[in-house]
Amino acid sequence: MAKRLTGTVCALVCLLLGSDGVAQSPVVVWHAYRGQEEHALQQVVSAFEAEHPGVRVRLVAQPFGAYASKLESAIPTGNGPDLFIDAHDRIESFASRGLLAPIEPPDPEVFADRLEGRHRAAFTVDGAIYGYPLSVKTAALYVNEALVSEPVSTFEQLEALQGTLPEQTFPLAMEAESSYWTAGFFAAHGAALLNDEHGWGLHGEGALVALRRLSGWVQDGVVPEESSGDLVKRLFSEGHAAAAISGPWLAPDLPEGLRWRVQPLPVVASTGERMRPYATVEGAYLAARAQRPREANRFAAFLAIGEGALIRARVARQVVTDREAWPALEGDAFLQSFRAAADDAVIMPTHPHMRMVFGPGDRAIRKVLRGTATPEDALEEGRHRFEDVTRPLPAPRPPEWGLMVLGLLTLLGVLWMAKRLREPGFREALRKSTPAYRYVAHAGVAVGLLVILPLVVGALTSFFAGRGLEEMYFVGLANYADILVARGGDLLGHGSFWLVLAVTVLWTVLNVALHLVLGVSLALLLHRPYLRMKALYRVLLILPWAVPNYVTALAWKGMFHRQFGAVNALLESLGAEPVSWFSHWTTAFSANVATNVWLGFPFMMVVTLGALTAIPKDVYEAAAVDGANAWQRFRLITAPMLVPFLAPAVAMGSVWTFNMFNVVFLVSGGEPDGSTEILVSEAYRWAFTRGNQYGYAAAYAVLIFLILLFSTRIAAKAAEARA
Repeated sequence: MAKRLTGTVCALVCLLLGSDGVAQSPVVVWHAYRGQEEHALQQVVSAFEAEHPGVRVRLVAQPFGAYASKLESAIPTGNGPDLFIDAHDRIESFASRGLLAPIEPPDPEVFADRLEGRHRAAFTVDGAIYGYPLSVKTAALYVNEALVSEPVSTFEQLEALQGTLPEQTFPLAMEAESSYWTAGFFAAHGAALLNDEHGWGLHGEGALVALRRLSGWVQDGVVPEESSGDLVKRLFSEGHAAAAISGPWLAPDLPEGLRWRVQPLPVVASTGERMRPYATVEGAYLAARAQRPREANRFAAFLAIGEGALIRARVARQVVTDREAWPALEGDAFLQSFRAAADDAVIMPTHPHMRMVFGPGDRAIRKVLRGTATPEDALEEGRHRFEDVTRPLPAPRPPEWGLMVLGLLTLLGVLWMAKRLREPGFREALRKSTPAYRYVAHAGVAVGLLVILPLVVGALTSFFAGRGLEEMYFVGLANYADILVARGGDLLGHGSFWLVLAVTVLWTVLNVALHLVLGVSLALLLHRPYLRMKALYRVLLILPWAVPNYVTALAWKGMFHRQFGAVNALLESLGAEPVSWFSHWTTAFSANVATNVWLGFPFMMVVTLGALTAIPKDVYEAAAVDGANAWQRFRLITAPMLVPFLAPAVAMGSVWTFNMFNVVFLVSGGEPDGSTEILVSEAYRWAFTRGNQYGYAAAYAVLIFLILLFSTRIAAKAAEARA
């Protein structure tokens, strides 16, 4: 009987394990695709599920900007995907932090035979393979056939087009201020962003020649000024560029009436070398702690080889890595051109310093192209900044004293609470307040989880150092010491905490003052009893506040463009010279302030309008009877009665402006040379663009919190004293 019962139970367990609840749990795949690439991925999933009816795949689209951080936080906790698609350049960092699991190709011979060796090598770390290479993304030359009929073999051919094209048409549209997009041009002159020892490589005569030539292109109008990816796309799409350097993602956005072709990048005739840009290899990674690793491996193999590769090539226009897919794509000139470009490209190094070189490199190139530094000075300054970012982190310190301090603070807190509980008045007040506490308990829990807990975690993180969450180790107050002594450099030098603090204070004071003056002035005008169409004016003046600030910031950034911006167009119509707004501190700072004032004055206007309605009309009538003029009524009645309403608005506006990341990041981007950065944007740089130094960034955040805490407390005490 017992054996029969045991067998029945085992059968039931097996039945349950084979049921839809467990066996059919999907393989979770994360990606950051959009548009046709996402559509192609969905088609691959459908084809895979049709071929493997026992396996389901669930796609989860993640935002591109937060993709890496989401992976880094989700995978260690077991809440990440089974499989994720990403470029190869983070593989060393991911592998060293234990975020990846080695793949096991279902057919190793097919894997080795059909996928090219250098593409497989991009996903190999210490002999272990961590991903299936899917596609290669690199740059090629788009040519407008209405303007250039012959193949472009050299850059000198493009230069020769200057003066022969229609007005406001450039021979070449490219992101000349980007070290990523110009890396191949530097390489053609014998220079590299990183040297063989993973150090600063932009030095020597080759780098100087390349940089001078890029600067000459901008000055001569061969390439546009202050170019971005959006500007390159717009110029080529509208027929204002004979050629453009871009990736395969440009093609879907080109209009149907435009006649264009794609070819590999030209040769630099003076050196005889072809421009060899960086290439990234996208791959499918098996995540550590994957719930269904075997099925994830099978789907990754299907995605990379055979039918999955053909779908991605035909639908998403991807340069796939499966060799045997290409005979079926022989008639596709676009893909064949990009494949040839990919063969010439350099696979981007996976060393962590690769991501840290772009910031200093971009700033060095930008300063030269905008005429604010010589090539020699700019490259030398770039080297210093690269070395500052990549310098060794603080040495680990024993955590015992930190635990002792934490324990001491906890003990003092317990003793203080015990002392308070012994006071009869406190106990009685606590007893009477208990019903009220019950009503707000849920809010207290929410505040604790959403506000207090992140503050505590951030404060604790500031005592650690490391490049990434998985490499953190205890360093005590070393991060704070480095910040406060400017990392051993000039206390008021470039990027020092004290200089950035001064810029932040100036930024806050100036913005809030302008918000207040403009908001109060407009509110007084709208409050006039005989003003017609008040409702329309109020709606129009509130619109800047209603539009998302990042949309407004991007619009204002475009308006301040040196060559195509509306502001310079207005100046030129008035007979003034155009201004390079982001090449000098005063103009870049002014552009940031103008944008933020546009975003901030409606708040002060609305608060003031509400306050004005609370002032009794009979007070004004009595003042008029006494012979007070308009200025006296404002100075003696309106202003004093507005102060109680505007004081908290000014405090809130000061805190918001102090931390107004979006405007600084999107409008000036910290330019020129990082001099318009504020504390919160500087913290962001250390966290996400300078080697993921989260502990250092957390120390910045704690200092920002303390500055705001003490400044608001001082302001509150001053207000109480005046009252």
